[in-house]
Amino acid sequence: MASAAKLAITDLLPLPKSSIKIPRLGFGIYLSPSSTCVASCLHALKNGYRHIDSAQYYRNETEMGEAVRQSGLKRSDVFLTTKILAAAGSVEKSYQKCLNSVNQIDPGEQGYVDLFLIHSPSSGTEKRKEMWGALERLLEEGRVKSIGVSNYGVGHIEEMKSYAKIWPPHVNQIELHPWCQQRTITSYCAKEKIIVEAYSPLVRNQKAHDPTLKTISKRRGATTAQVLVRYCLQKGWVPLPKSDTPHRIEENANVYGFELDEADMNELDGLDQGEEGAIVEAVRNEITK
Repeated sequence: MASAAKLAITDLLPLPKSSIKIPRLGFGIYLSPSSTCVASCLHALKNGYRHIDSAQYYRNETEMGEAVRQSGLKRSDVFLTTKILAAAGSVEKSYQKCLNSVNQIDPGEQGYVDLFLIHSPSSGTEKRKEMWGALERLLEEGRVKSIGVSNYGVGHIEEMKSYAKIWPPHVNQIELHPWCQQRTITSYCAKEKIIVEAYSPLVRNQKAHDPTLKTISKRRGATTAQVLVRYCLQKGWVPLPKSDTPHRIEENANVYGFELDEADMNELDGLDQGEEGAIVEAVRNEITK
């Protein structure tokens, strides 16, 4: 668990077997339409975020890259993530599909993406292997700086040992919040030093009226969303709060002026509902062929 007193928006975490470090707080842009995505990303960057998370499936990779170019920040100061959901039919075809994303995000021969993930393990062993081979090639060529997975359970990551040149994956991005803590996979990732990213950390505001959460929010003088982001940070996860509302983008990053004490954390830990608490999906820790 992270040392609560020392957290800062500038915090970076080292990726396993890599020189790359990832900002501890990210900005999610799932369902952020192209008409507002650039403005939302720019507002996030203005308010201290240095990590943005997109995907091919989100259809806003280009907008994410455009925001960085408009921001005036150096490309090297912002950590950009995308994901591949569906294999293209061969390592070469999947490689080209991923390279297209890199070129959309950061055009030019020197363009790169900081982190490229496989979005889901649901396509089966052979397609997981194909996509990982494509990401390894991009990593070798310097077009991505780190590679990882999303929604992978223990079995999926263990299976990778049979085909991966790069193991462990640098990151596993999964749904995480007090109601869905996924303790088996988070413990495994901690053991293997795999960085755990938390998507849907705000539970899409579905738990804003939870009595325990509201009590802690009032006690700490923070919004319920701020408590949830802070909870993830203190668990050692990398939360990816999402909003297209400017004041909420600001609030979700303004989580460094308070901390949750041991009693707060224990109360939030006690809300876990296992798989039933997931609003998107809980991982399957057995291998899905």
